[in-house]
Amino acid sequence: MTILKIALCQMPVQADKQANLDQATSMLLEAAAGGAQLAVLPEMFNCPYDIHCFRNYAEEIPSGKTTKHLANLAHTHGLFLVGGSIPELSSELLYNTSVVFNPQGEIIAQHRKAHLFDVRVKNGIEFTESLVLSPGNTATLFETPWGKIGVEICYDIRFPELTRKMATEGARLVIVPAAFNMTTGPAHWELLFRSRALDNEIFMLGASPSRDSQSSYVAYGHSLAVSPWGKVLAQLEEKPGVLMVELDLTQIDEVREALPVWKQRREDLY
Repeated sequence: MTILKIALCQMPVQADKQANLDQATSMLLEAAAGGAQLAVLPEMFNCPYDIHCFRNYAEEIPSGKTTKHLANLAHTHGLFLVGGSIPELSSELLYNTSVVFNPQGEIIAQHRKAHLFDVRVKNGIEFTESLVLSPGNTATLFETPWGKIGVEICYDIRFPELTRKMATEGARLVIVPAAFNMTTGPAHWELLFRSRALDNEIFMLGASPSRDSQSSYVAYGHSLAVSPWGKVLAQLEEKPGVLMVELDLTQIDEVREALPVWKQRREDLY
């Protein structure tokens, strides 16, 4: 199969967890009605992106309310579903975790954010995830009829080795639930997705929450899809919406034939 239709759900995130689950339900219904075969929710979609909220909203996986709800939606709509991410409670530890479901509603992958967002930008954002979250320790891929797909979460995209590892292991595209902010988003969002796509000659897709200027953490939005040529195929602005994009996976081989960097790598040097 060479054509894959994906829906990126740029949803507003509220303090009310049930309202967030209802919003995800509505957007996934829209995605399925539009013919999506795979849908993506944003980072921390059931919870405000605030370190003071994570423990109160955290759930165990797979027994938690959110995971069960997403499994049901994936099965109901017959979708592959990358369930954004949620705060996961495992024993006493907390993780920022993305769960992936097949169209039967079964969990086929689980990615814990490997690189925690600990930053301090002068006159900009300051955030320290490691005060409450623990890092994951795996690169995550899952199998589909369209080939292998990788998952990383937000800050993970800044570490090119992770995307390269997944591409080396056969990922045809990498999906990134993410919540860049108004400091890093305008500066680096599109640049990072285009760079990782071009570096590895794969598709890169990012799903963000929509922007709420009144929240403690203001997301950039701009969910997007980028081709193996580094071209932005489609992109939202800051408002809520479902971005439908059709990927022609034959482009991967076309780009790799035109620019055969995978064959020209000097593994004797690096």
